[in-house]
Amino acid sequence: MLDLLQAGGWLMVPIIACSVIAMAIVLERTWALRRRRIMPDGLVTQIWQLHCRNQLSRERIEEIRAGSPLGRMLSAGLINRHHSHEVMKEAISDTGRQVVADLERYLDSLGTIAAVTPLLGLLGTVIGMIDVFGVIMDAGVGRPEVLAGGISKALITTAAGLSVAIPSLMFHRFFDNRVDGLAIAMEEQALRLVEVMKGEREQEVDEVGR
Repeated sequence: MLDLLQAGGWLMVPIIACSVIAMAIVLERTWALRRRRIMPDGLVTQIWQLHCRNQLSRERIEEIRAGSPLGRMLSAGLINRHHSHEVMKEAISDTGRQVVADLERYLDSLGTIAAVTPLLGLLGTVIGMIDVFGVIMDAGVGRPEVLAGGISKALITTAAGLSVAIPSLMFHRFFDNRVDGLAIAMEEQALRLVEVMKGEREQEVDEVGR
């Protein structure tokens, strides 16, 4: 492995740095975007029961807000529950945009790595070929072993750049789709709670929580 890194030249350093950063982002987002953490089971039912028992104090709402991203959205509506339906929905919508932005944290960086690392590999290819042509000018084409260094550098950096870019792109798309799905599900839960609390739709309590 060290021989490959040395053969790839100095461009292997930023490529490896990108791979380390990409791996860290993937692990962090895998942990952060767990559905159970984002949308705890039974949260809407719990809030509805507290509402029915007139136990939605400011302290309770603060606990709900700090508990999960969904709780953060719902608490924005609960704070405005004595206002109109439109005010509650607007408060939830505003907070929801902030929550989604938090869920998308680091994804732009992962997408940037997926876009940049192939270019670094291509740059390594160009530099390697420049070395090859420099050797050809000095020694001619009759000694292929002399050309091997530049060709090796070109191939190694290209392969390394693609090896980082391909999984980075795949995980970027995967996390992006997951965030979209979670955002839609959280919005649905929040709107259900608003409609039930405002009496616009009658549902069973256990149905509200699903």
